[in-house]
This record gives sequence, structure tokens and C-alpha cells, in this order.
Amino acid sequence: MLDVDGVPAEQLHPVEMGDSSQLVPGQLAIAIGNPFGQFERTITTGVVSALNRTLNRSEGQPIFGLIQTDASINRGNSGGPLLNSRGQVIGITTAIYSPSGGSVGIGFAIPSNTVSKEVPVLIERGRYPHPWLGVSAPPYPLTPELAQWLRQEAGLELGTDHGVFVVDVTPGGPADEAGLQGARQAVRVGNRQVPVDGDIITAVDGNDVTSLEDVIRYLETETEVGQTVTLAIVRDGDPMTVDVTLGARPLGQER
Repeated sequence: MLDVDGVPAEQLHPVEMGDSSQLVPGQLAIAIGNPFGQFERTITTGVVSALNRTLNRSEGQPIFGLIQTDASINRGNSGGPLLNSRGQVIGITTAIYSPSGGSVGIGFAIPSNTVSKEVPVLIERGRYPHPWLGVSAPPYPLTPELAQWLRQEAGLELGTDHGVFVVDVTPGGPADEAGLQGARQAVRVGNRQVPVDGDIITAVDGNDVTSLEDVIRYLETETEVGQTVTLAIVRDGDPMTVDVTLGARPLGQER
């Protein structure tokens, strides 16, 4: 039995998966791919430029926890491996940032630990269920400046100067089942309608959050469906904790 380029199958060995949690910026990074769909098995080298990058997309939810590399990656490279100096897979190249459409040294790869966690589920079920809380929040966080304004100008004491305003809770969703409460009233601050009587999420499993993106990032990178997380919240000025068992995010839902 022959396989790739006539090499006997018994002489071919799968690559070893590396531990992406051990990466540090500056490590060697080797990308293998098929740039522009024309140049098979192209190898480029660079370094791990940064870790835990977030890539916002024009449609759909952001991708969190990405490896950034300056190894040359072009269209057609997506799906190829990103290797370390030992030949271990540390990521799967997935996107570039480029004003021109070609490589400018800003490429992104999904970490190998994420691949190892999600691919077996994709093979078995056809899709990966993303952890879901079931809340919505305004496109701005609670900041010390906003808390001070509400205190001085509106006479409202929120009980915290940071966190995520809960505007709506999806009926029947995980947060609803756990008893989280959305806002019913709002105060105008400039051109913003600031919710003032809903819960404010200040931490997830002891990790402070200042935006809904922080919450989603933690759920995506550190949890899975069916896991219970502990939310630190402030309700009517009083701190408390609420345990929420995460559900699977419905198709088309982002929060």
C-alpha cells in the first residue's frame, strides 16, 4: 500500500500534538500550508508573536485565545499546522490580518489544546457545542467614571464600580434558570441608555470581568457545556454569588 508521493504507509507517522499552554512569545514557529492554493507544502518560519489574541469577525462571534505569529501565512494556508522547533503541532493556522490581502506578518492560529478538545467532538457530533450563559449586555461596560456619575448626578449607588450590566436574560436559558435578573429601567447618560436595576456581573469563577467579551472569552477558553460556573454579581447594591450550569449556545446566538 502506497500513500503520499509513493512513500509506504508504514513509514508515515502522524505529527505529535504539542501543549499550547506552554508557549511563550519569541518561540520558533513553523507554518506549513498551501498558499493561494498553488504552492503545496510551503514552509515558512517566524516566532510566536503574542498569545491569547482576540480576532473580531464581521459576522459571528469573535475567536478568542489565538496564537499570533509572524511566520508568513497567506490565503490558502488556513488549516495547515503551526509547529514548534520539535515538530510538534502547537496550532492550526486560521486567519491573517492584512490591508492588502497578502501576508504582512500578522497571522493567527487556533491553539493545539483547543484543537485537541474540540476536534473529537466535531468528528463525533458534526458540531462543537459552545458554552452559553444566555444574557445580553450594552456595548459599554460599567466603569468607575460611570459609577461616579450615577452616584453624583442620579443618586444611584450601584454597589460596584466595574462589571457587566445584565440587560436581558433569555427566557429558559441557563442564566434565567439560575435566577439572574435583567434591567427594567434605564437612565440616560449622554447618548447612552444605562440600565440601573438589573444584575451586574463582576466576576466569573473568581476572575474579574469588565465587559461581556471578558465573560464570553472565559466561557469559550475555560469551560464546556454542562459545567457549573459561579458568577459574582451585585443586585440592588448587594454582592452575592449565583451558580449557573452552562447550556449549549443555540445556532445563530452569540451570548
